[in-house]
Amino acid sequence: MPEVQKSPAVPSEYQGIPGEVLLRYLERIERLEEEKTALCEDIKEVFQEAKGNGFDVKIMKELLKIRKMEEHELDEKETMIDVYRKAIGMVH
Repeated sequence: MPEVQKSPAVPSEYQGIPGEVLLRYLERIERLEEEKTALCEDIKEVFQEAKGNGFDVKIMKELLKIRKMEEHELDEKETMIDVYRKAIGMVH
């Protein structure tokens, strides 16, 4: 995708839209997107390191999801998984 040229002169306001304020928001978001990209690369490297040390990355990602859940959310999820397993004959 070609990069759009940035206008050297930002109007102070256009049709009620404060251009300078909007530009500051856009620039902040762009900086945060760059930081986000760098952080995603760091996370990817940590997963690769863990995998190299014998850990199952899929399981680690599932554990990360579980750790973010409230206790009642986890209970509900486990109950529904159990119900679905029984519904398809996967009883342990």
